[in-house]
Amino acid sequence: MEGNEKGRIEAILFVAGDAVEIRDLARALGLEEKAVQKQLKELESEYDYQQRGFTLKRFGSKVQLATRSLYAEDVVRLLQPVQKQSLSQAAMETLAVVAYRQPVTRAEVEQIRGVKCDYSLQSLTSRGLIQEVGRKETIGRPILFGTTDEFLSRFGIESLEDLPPLPETETEMNEEAHEELIP
Repeated sequence: MEGNEKGRIEAILFVAGDAVEIRDLARALGLEEKAVQKQLKELESEYDYQQRGFTLKRFGSKVQLATRSLYAEDVVRLLQPVQKQSLSQAAMETLAVVAYRQPVTRAEVEQIRGVKCDYSLQSLTSRGLIQEVGRKETIGRPILFGTTDEFLSRFGIESLEDLPPLPETETEMNEEAHEELIP
């Protein structure tokens, strides 16, 4: 094939726009995944060293070209995008339960939160932050929910392992809250 491997990877990521599975990238280029991973690491280093206007973002087994946060304000000034509506407190709490307990049913989320969460689950699903990941093998076969790659992208994390650990006890939660109040 003509062109260098890095250029070919950049072309695909540029045109795709969305995150691309690394295995699909390797298949499209006729390369081994290891070779693609190596090229991606080199591109990432080059972009960072040169402080290019874009960077490589990883979301689990996917990779995407994205605007470097250093230059985001310039892009915003030019495009003046419509502000995304932020998530409500109820939706954020529901999302946190799904993220940490997935796969989880609606009833399990409601048991943890202590309130109904139909609307929050519907809102999070429509925003692409959570999705149906299966059915629980129990009476009624309720839907199991889990987070999506959009969730990872929106919160700037590569995988669920990057989520901060949950406090173990109520005492720890109170200590953390107290520490945040003390400058």
